[in-house]
Amino acid sequence: MSQIARLDSRAVIAVLGPDARSFLNGLLSQEVETLAPGELRFAGLLSPQGRLLYDLFVAGVEEGLLLDIPAEHRDAILMRLTMYKLRAKVELASSPLSVFAAWPAPGQGFSDPRLPALGSRLYEGQQAVTAAEDDYDAHRLALGVPGPADWGTDKTYPIEADFDLLNGIDFKKGCFVGQETTSRMKRRGVIKNRMLPIAFDGPPPAFGTEVLAGELRAGEVLSGREGRAMALLRLDRIEGADLTADGRAVAVERPDWVPATAPAD
Repeated sequence: MSQIARLDSRAVIAVLGPDARSFLNGLLSQEVETLAPGELRFAGLLSPQGRLLYDLFVAGVEEGLLLDIPAEHRDAILMRLTMYKLRAKVELASSPLSVFAAWPAPGQGFSDPRLPALGSRLYEGQQAVTAAEDDYDAHRLALGVPGPADWGTDKTYPIEADFDLLNGIDFKKGCFVGQETTSRMKRRGVIKNRMLPIAFDGPPPAFGTEVLAGELRAGEVLSGREGRAMALLRLDRIEGADLTADGRAVAVERPDWVPATAPAD
C-alpha cells in the first residue's frame, strides 16, 4: 500500500505560453520539447560554469508545464527564469498547487523519473496524507538517492550528484546552460566524485565532516539521519578501504543503480 506525504519543502511554478517548451529546453539539463501531458522529467538548472543551482521536475499538463522546485528558492528561480525570458512568448507565475509524493509503487499522478521505487508525485487536489515528509526523505535515503540538502546551490556538478544516473541529464539534446562543462565531464569517462550513501552506528556526523581512508581524505558527509547519510566521495579512495568519519567506522552502501564504473552513452 502506498504512502502519501505532502512535501512542504517543494513549490510549483507554472510555465505557460506557446514557447514554454522551447524556452525551458534551452535552459535545463533535460529534454522537455517532447514532454507530453501526464509525463514528468527530472532536470537541473545550472550555472554557466556547469554547477548545479537548483533541481526541479518538469510536469506536462494540458495547458503547459509545471515546475516542481525547492520552495525556499522559488523567488530566485522565478527571477532567473525571467532574466532568460527575453522575447519568448512565455508566462511565468507562482502556482498555489501543493506537491505530494506517493510511494513505494507508482499508481497515481506522475511517475518519478529517477527510480521506480520512488513512486510518483502529485500536484492536484486534496490528497489523503498518510505520512510525513520526513518519512519520504527516509525512503529516498534508503534508496541511496541524494536530495537538495546534499548539493546546496552552486557548489556541486550535477554528475557528482548522480543526475546522469537518475535521468536528470540528456546528453543528446541541444545546448543548455552549463552544457559545455557537463558534456566534457561525461566525455572524459572518468567520474572522480559521486554522492553515495554511507552506513554507521549512531547519529549522523555533522555536515561537512571528513570521510577518511586511513589518513587520506576520501570525501565528506552530507545530510543524514540515524545510521545512514549521503556523502560526496572520491571513488579512487573508497574501494576496499577502511573508512572513518568523526572517528567512527563507516561503510559505503553502493545502490544497485550506481555502476562501479562510469555509465556508457
